[in-house]
Amino acid sequence: MKQFDKIGVRVIGLSYDSAAVLKNFAERAGIQFPLLSDPDSKVIRQLGILNEEVPKESPFFGIPYPGVYIVGPDRKLEAKYFEEDFRQRYTAAGILVQRYGILPESRTATVEGKQLDAKLSASNFIVRPGERIALVLDLQMKPGIHVYAPGVNGYIPIEWQMPDTPVVHAFDTVFPKPEILFLQAINEKVPAYREHIRLTRDVILGTDAKVKEATGSGGRFTIEGTLRYQACDDRMCYIPQTMPLKWTLQYEAFDRQRVPENLQRKNR
Repeated sequence: MKQFDKIGVRVIGLSYDSAAVLKNFAERAGIQFPLLSDPDSKVIRQLGILNEEVPKESPFFGIPYPGVYIVGPDRKLEAKYFEEDFRQRYTAAGILVQRYGILPESRTATVEGKQLDAKLSASNFIVRPGERIALVLDLQMKPGIHVYAPGVNGYIPIEWQMPDTPVVHAFDTVFPKPEILFLQAINEKVPAYREHIRLTRDVILGTDAKVKEATGSGGRFTIEGTLRYQACDDRMCYIPQTMPLKWTLQYEAFDRQRVPENLQRKNR
């Protein structure tokens, strides 16, 4: 919550649960932001996010599709984050990375290369099935080195390769805007990166069963990929390189503990 406070964003949760249920959950889970009760799903219906796939006679009827709205100080909608599959959802930390450029997690790993070094991090270290998180690559080029941006002609552009697996589905890499570099030796202008750049890439974790299969001792598992690039300086271009990438994350099961029976919803 501190990261949101620093950028002036107030977090509020909305649920179809009663105020008593939300109070019980907030105290048990240590929730540090307001939770609003909408027991008749009035606001949920107004937002158009009522999950109508749930039978009306079910005690779970009235739940919304999980998602995030970002509303500006003028009360106008600035962004929304929803997935087509209600079992998949964005994490708050992932939104911090992709929208605000803030990386909340401090765990990093470093891979040293011949012409550049890579620092690997992620929006979330502890993850659950179906969560959409952001993987981050901070690349530091050695002095005088540049690499080519996607869209370059005649050279090998930088590419973050990450095949889909049963454990994770990877989305497209988000690249920063390149600079147009004039190469005097060949009298040519090319899109390139120098010094430091940050690449981000969202991934969605698979089902509970698939993630569990991939976990080792202590519930940890890895996401792997490669970084391919061709580095050049003022005089020459070097042999293309392929750098191995690996993120180690901690699996955590969903909290399925129910509230006391007297607070539970009954069949309609």
